[in-house]
Amino acid sequence: MILTLSFLIPALIMTCYFASRHMAPFGNSSLLTVDLGQQYVDFFAYFRHCLLHDPSGIFYTFQKALGGEMFGIWTYYLLSPFNLILLFFPDHVITSGILVITVLKYGAAGFTFAWLLFKSGVQRNWTVIGFATSYAMMGWMIANQLNLMWLDAVVILPLIVLGLLRLINGQGCRTYIIWLAALLIINYYMAYMVCLFSILFFIYEAISQYDNRQTFFKQAGRYIGSSLLAAGIAAVTLLPTWYSLSLSKSKYTVTNVKFKFEYFPFKMLSKLFLGGFNFSQMPKGMPNLFVGSVVLVGVVAFFIRRDVRSLRRWMALIITFVLLLSLCFQPLDLVWHAMQFPIWYPYRFSFVVSFWLIWLAANALQKDFVPDPAQILIMVVVGAAVIVYVWLNLKSFSFLSHNQVMIGGLFYVAAVCLVALPQKQAFFYQLIFSIFIIAEMTSNMVTSLNHITYVSQTEYGNYQQVMTKEVDGVTSKHKGFYRMTPTFMRTKNDPLSGQFNGGSVFSSTLEKTMPTFMGSIGQPDGDGFVAYTNGTELTDSLLNFRYLINQNSVLTGSTSAAGLTQSGLPTVSTRADLSDYKKVREDGTVATYKNPNALSMGFISSSDVLSLKNTTADPTRYQANLWASLTGEKRDQHLFTAENFNNVLFSNVKQQTKLTGAFLQKANLLKAGSVTLTFKPTSNDSYYLTMGANMDEDNVTVLLNGKTLSQYPTYRHTIVVNIANHDKGKTIKVQLNFKKSTLWLQNFTLYKLNNKVFKKSVKKLQAHPLKVTKHTQRSITGTVTAPRNNATLMTTIPYSKGWHVTVDGHTVTAKKAAGTFLALKLAKGKHTIHISYWPPLFNLGLTISLVCLAGCSGLYLWRRKRRHS
Repeated sequence: MILTLSFLIPALIMTCYFASRHMAPFGNSSLLTVDLGQQYVDFFAYFRHCLLHDPSGIFYTFQKALGGEMFGIWTYYLLSPFNLILLFFPDHVITSGILVITVLKYGAAGFTFAWLLFKSGVQRNWTVIGFATSYAMMGWMIANQLNLMWLDAVVILPLIVLGLLRLINGQGCRTYIIWLAALLIINYYMAYMVCLFSILFFIYEAISQYDNRQTFFKQAGRYIGSSLLAAGIAAVTLLPTWYSLSLSKSKYTVTNVKFKFEYFPFKMLSKLFLGGFNFSQMPKGMPNLFVGSVVLVGVVAFFIRRDVRSLRRWMALIITFVLLLSLCFQPLDLVWHAMQFPIWYPYRFSFVVSFWLIWLAANALQKDFVPDPAQILIMVVVGAAVIVYVWLNLKSFSFLSHNQVMIGGLFYVAAVCLVALPQKQAFFYQLIFSIFIIAEMTSNMVTSLNHITYVSQTEYGNYQQVMTKEVDGVTSKHKGFYRMTPTFMRTKNDPLSGQFNGGSVFSSTLEKTMPTFMGSIGQPDGDGFVAYTNGTELTDSLLNFRYLINQNSVLTGSTSAAGLTQSGLPTVSTRADLSDYKKVREDGTVATYKNPNALSMGFISSSDVLSLKNTTADPTRYQANLWASLTGEKRDQHLFTAENFNNVLFSNVKQQTKLTGAFLQKANLLKAGSVTLTFKPTSNDSYYLTMGANMDEDNVTVLLNGKTLSQYPTYRHTIVVNIANHDKGKTIKVQLNFKKSTLWLQNFTLYKLNNKVFKKSVKKLQAHPLKVTKHTQRSITGTVTAPRNNATLMTTIPYSKGWHVTVDGHTVTAKKAAGTFLALKLAKGKHTIHISYWPPLFNLGLTISLVCLAGCSGLYLWRRKRRHS
């Protein structure tokens, strides 16, 4: 009954709260916010599609940017067994499935902590419910419920600790091995933090009960051996993931460590008060440590209980000091985060600190503990010191108010009184004890989550339906292997949820070569994302973007200031080039255009591309150089030519004779400043504007022909914006409205693409295509005719060691083209090409896992047989 309630109470509390906020399925809101709405929900939709329709996408997909391995995404985001619930929720209502999973994880965390308390003998009465609720609804859980894939660590941690206790006490290693291996498989990132904590917990528990050297070394041997065995069982996911990370996240590892405090350590005391969390704490805040007043009193009680062995108290104090120091001292913080500073959600490991505090409190607040006056005084003094410090420094904590501090103080005083009561064995006392904790944890949850805003179910569901309808309409009639891209975007992971081969993605496991390439051709990029929103006719052709989806009747991409068209779709691209493409599908909301210049996914090209290196920061020049290396024609290096504006008008801005690279300054800092530039195209060619990273929405608002320019807002390299096509003789006006007193016109240049020469060279590259006869997400089969010996088959498949290639049934070694793509050398004649992907190190990992599992099973059966004989 107690275990059941430990699950039900947190789950029901969260369900009632979500229902009161009208979260789907209880209303028109949803749990989607920040990364859950911008990343994870699309991964979950992809998860459903892979398991229900296309398992070939488990290892690789062309829906991740231009193509990328998926193993790292699965092992970081998708391997939780709770995710199977999503199979019962269609994509447009997947938000309801996310709510169900969230609620179940809250309940499961309460259940496993209660199980730990029962099985370890620390608590066996109705107070277990209070401690379980404190754990399940601790501040870390409330702040990180949107990071759904991390919550499994909170669920499994108590089971790992239980296994560790049994291992240390000589009661077997099975529990520890099973649950550590499970967490390593489900989420290696959080498992890494739990492994670090397990080291500290082992040191604490083993030394606290130290008897003799021989026993200690046996315990240490069992711990190390069991940990390695658990890692071996999980090798099937760990080794391929390690390879994946070596191409992505590990490229950003911090090597220059600064020995400094990240903030004044006592400031973290502010996070012990209820409601100590708001949106501003997500990107850059302090650790979420709220565990409730009873737990805080219990922690103090642990260190002042005279019947607790002195060595145990000293070890607990050392471990507590190390954990708290890790929350503010940069070198230790980096160690916990695998030597990488978190991007948003700092101090992600603080859940183990909260676990530790609740564990100490549960050990201290036994039914036989009745504090004497001196101990009560210590509890009061410690609490008063914390309250006074926070009260005096309240201006430093934007997430706290005077009322919150006063309510927190009242809760603490009540907690001291509750702990001081002598009748702890009475059922009524235990009931009040748990209700008190539940009330405080619920108050913190409501206060904290009321600060957060969420995406509406209508906004998400309608967008998914529009996207799915259009993609299905195109792919059902236009077969083949190609890419497509919309000029609007809900998230950069639209291709994953919409099931089309696109050019955008947002993932912490994105291979570093992809943002490097995309940034060099003028697309927005970052360490974990790329967005194909600034294509040119050249890149559309090269990268096989055969179809472009646009808001109906909107060609220029100019929108309202909010970035929305009349259809309500968030537009991110300015594509006047669509007038060169043929409209092939249209409904009331969007229209799809076919690009006649799209190359095949592979084609015979010049071998110059194999040695091409990017030596310019100008994306138009690099595009032309790349194209010339494919055609073998030097003239193609000059496909883009710089053009001049016909007229420039400075309004409250000091005039400059040269625009590109100029630093402009307002004449009167108190008045608005702007620069208006106009030109009349002398041909119907495509015109593009390049803008450096400094010309983002923080510094300038760009208007095209009087309307806000549609543009993805975040970019760190120079981008290319398509502002005119088939506009010969028309006046094109670009207006730059200052947002600050100065503006750097970084790489601000107008270019014209020679469409005639470009289209002629397209036909040359289209002459010998790779004709794809069969394809899945991880394999491509096709035929190609090489017109000469030693011909180069260029593909726009991102190069990876995971690709295995055969030509006419014979294995060949792939080459890397332009530092990014896969290419082959072919003899003259017709060839059958087969390209398939298999995760590097997967076979080795699988072998190690099977050997470890076989070893564990054999050892278990041998011991069982020995006991019975």
